[in-house]
Amino acid sequence: MKYARQVQVALERLDQSLRGLRDLVKNGKQREALQYMEEGPLKDAYEDLQNIITVSGGSGSTGLGARGTSQTGMFE
Repeated sequence: MKYARQVQVALERLDQSLRGLRDLVKNGKQREALQYMEEGPLKDAYEDLQNIITVSGGSGSTGLGARGTSQTGMFE
């Protein structure tokens, strides 16, 4: 149950970050939008969610996600 709660909070944070990005783009603030994605809240929210769903197996971890797929890293 704790895992589900963590995922839900992370998804809500990602959703809020996407709304912030939409507002920046809508207001014509492309430079700020790029920084928001690459260094700011959107990147942080995405990484938090990715960390929650990553299966850690200690030193021999394969870095596989919840569905057994390799993590692709930050989107570009």
